[in-house]
Amino acid sequence: MKKLSWFNKIIFVLNITLVILSFVAYILPFLAPKLFPLLSVLTLFLPMFLVLNALFFIYWLIQLKRQLFFSGIILLLGITFVNKFYKFSSNEIEHEEKDFTVMSYNVRLFNLFKWIENDEVGNNILSFINEQNPDILCVQEYSENAHIDLRVYKYKAVFIEGNKIKTGQAIFSKYPIFNQGNLHLPQAGNNIIFADIKKGKDTIRVYNMHLQSIKISPDVNEISEHVDKINQEKSVMVFTRIREAFKLQEQQTEVLVNHKQDCHYPLIICGDMNNSPFSYVYRSIKGNLNDCFEEAGNGFGETYKFKYYPARIDYIFADKRMIVKSFKNFSKLNYSDHYPIITRLAFKDN
Repeated sequence: MKKLSWFNKIIFVLNITLVILSFVAYILPFLAPKLFPLLSVLTLFLPMFLVLNALFFIYWLIQLKRQLFFSGIILLLGITFVNKFYKFSSNEIEHEEKDFTVMSYNVRLFNLFKWIENDEVGNNILSFINEQNPDILCVQEYSENAHIDLRVYKYKAVFIEGNKIKTGQAIFSKYPIFNQGNLHLPQAGNNIIFADIKKGKDTIRVYNMHLQSIKISPDVNEISEHVDKINQEKSVMVFTRIREAFKLQEQQTEVLVNHKQDCHYPLIICGDMNNSPFSYVYRSIKGNLNDCFEEAGNGFGETYKFKYYPARIDYIFADKRMIVKSFKNFSKLNYSDHYPIITRLAFKDN
């Protein structure tokens, strides 16, 4: 430190601060948000921490300074997080007749309240679904008032709630649904539903989740601008909102985790988690299931229209008794604030 120039001393202090924040963010997925609700916000910034650590590493490497070891060690420790944020090319496995496809899509009420100035959004979503033709379709923020015709699916589990604005979750299936239910979530308008589906000789339990929203607009600047503004009250309000949402998500996660423990069928969990793949909520819900994006995705896998930041908050998790053959996110599709995701699965041969 003594041999560093005054400028490099400042850079080193910033580097050490970042290393500490990164290390804390690494630990947070293993700690319930109710223990450290404000610190849990750091998980949202973990990809940015990794990029900045890489830049610090390169900066010290160019100068052949031993300070590079600090960010270097953090990068090595965080290597397992990379696949959750960015997936290098995966080879798609050959399709077979026994395969089936699962789609998850937060349709934002099919644009019922004209957030997008286009009267054809609902019909465009329907055309897209028909074109992709998934065998199982999980829809979040579903509305029957939009009158979208999904009668191509013979079987469905739809749960709608609300007084003035009626919305909910829906599972549509080409295979018979013989059991279904709604998990009532504490202090939330969101919910989790499930359906037991018979596919040939196999039975699948499908959960469709929509967890508490953190209510941040699709612009990453909202957080940074509030932090930079002199008006600290607005900054505190944003972080308080995120903190409280994380605490509610933890409660909702416990409901889902406890419910699925009693199920002996192979599981598929779909939906809008409203949280990052570096969070406690993600780790708890995923459990020993496969993240289909990690198994067969490509690129950033973004699922939410978040300005300047490829946010992945929608997921499909599949039982390890299944092979994940392909995964795709449709980040060019602007019919909702979320992008649809689809995966191709098959049961492993016994």
